[in-house]
Amino acid sequence: MKKVIVTGGAGFIGSHTVVELVNAGYEPIILDNFSNSDERIIKQLEQLLDQEIEVHNIDCTKEQQLARFFLLEGNIHGIIHFAAHKAVGESVKDPLKYYRNNLISLMNLIKLMKESEVKNLVFSSSCTVYGEPDTTVVTEKSPRKEAASPYGNTKRISEDIIIDSSIAGDLSAAVLRYFNPIGAHPSGLIGELPLGVPNNLVPYLTQVAAGQRECLTIFGDDYDTPDGTCIRDYIHVVDLAKAHVNALQWLEKNPGACDTFNIGTGNGHSVLELVNSFEKVNDISLNRTIGEKRPGDVSAIYADSEKAEQILNWQAELSMADALKDAWTWQTYLKNNW
Repeated sequence: MKKVIVTGGAGFIGSHTVVELVNAGYEPIILDNFSNSDERIIKQLEQLLDQEIEVHNIDCTKEQQLARFFLLEGNIHGIIHFAAHKAVGESVKDPLKYYRNNLISLMNLIKLMKESEVKNLVFSSSCTVYGEPDTTVVTEKSPRKEAASPYGNTKRISEDIIIDSSIAGDLSAAVLRYFNPIGAHPSGLIGELPLGVPNNLVPYLTQVAAGQRECLTIFGDDYDTPDGTCIRDYIHVVDLAKAHVNALQWLEKNPGACDTFNIGTGNGHSVLELVNSFEKVNDISLNRTIGEKRPGDVSAIYADSEKAEQILNWQAELSMADALKDAWTWQTYLKNNW
C-alpha cells in the first residue's frame, strides 16, 4: 500500500481525509502535534475504520523532528498538508502566530520532500486568497486580491512557495482552494471538534443547540446580500475529503504537474439560510442574535468548481442539509459519549 503522510490528520478535514484514503486503498500516516485537535479522535478513526492508524506526535515547524521522521519512515508516496492555524479573527489579533506556523511548516516539508525524493503534495489552501472578489462566483482565473486577513495572506504566500518550488523541479502539487467545510462523517464518530470557543459557524451553532452555549451570534446583517448576511459556499467535509484523494490520484498520473483547483459546491447560501436550514432539518429552534461584523470577513463568495470536475473527476455530491444533519448527529454523539 502507498504510504501517504497527512499532517494535521487528527483535525476536522484531516481526519475525514484519512478515512477516504483508507477507502481508496492507501496507508495514511498522521503527523499532528494536537495543538488544535484531540488525541481521542485517533481512537474514533480506528473504530470507524476497524484498523490501527500510524500516528506521530510531530510539530511540522520543528525541522529536526520532521527530518528524523522522514529518515526513519522512508518510502513515502505523498503528503497531504493540513497542519496550519485557520481562524480568520485570531489571525487578525495575532498575525505572527500565523506567519510563523503556516509558512515554516510548509517550507520544512518541501525541503525534506526534496531531500527524501517525495514527489506528490496536496495542499490545503482556501478561497480567502480571492480576498473581496470582483464577482461573487470565482474561478481559478479570478485574481487573487489583497488578503482580508493574515490567515488569508499565509495561504497566498504558501501557494507562491509551492508554485516556485515546483518550477525549481522535483515537486508535483495540487493546491486545493476550498470554501466552507461543514458537517461530519455520517457514522457520527468523527466531526469538527474545536478546542475552546468555536471560530466556525456550524460547531458554534450545534453547541448552542446542545445547550452548551447560550446564544448564536450572527456577525452582521447589513452586508450587500439579499438578506444582509454573508454568503458562502458550504461544502460537506466528506465531499471535501474525497477531493484530496482525487487530487493525489491526478498527481500520480501527471508527474511534475502543479495546478490550483476550487473545491466547492457552486452554490452560495447566506448565514441566515444555513441557520434556518439547520433548524428545519433537525427540528430544533435556536436562540440567536445579530452582532457586529467581524474584521476580515468578505460579504459574498462561492465557487466555480468546473475545473475540478473536468481535471480531477470530482464534484460535490452531498447537500447543505446533509451536512447539517450529520453535524447534529456528531454533536449528539459528543454530548452523550465525550
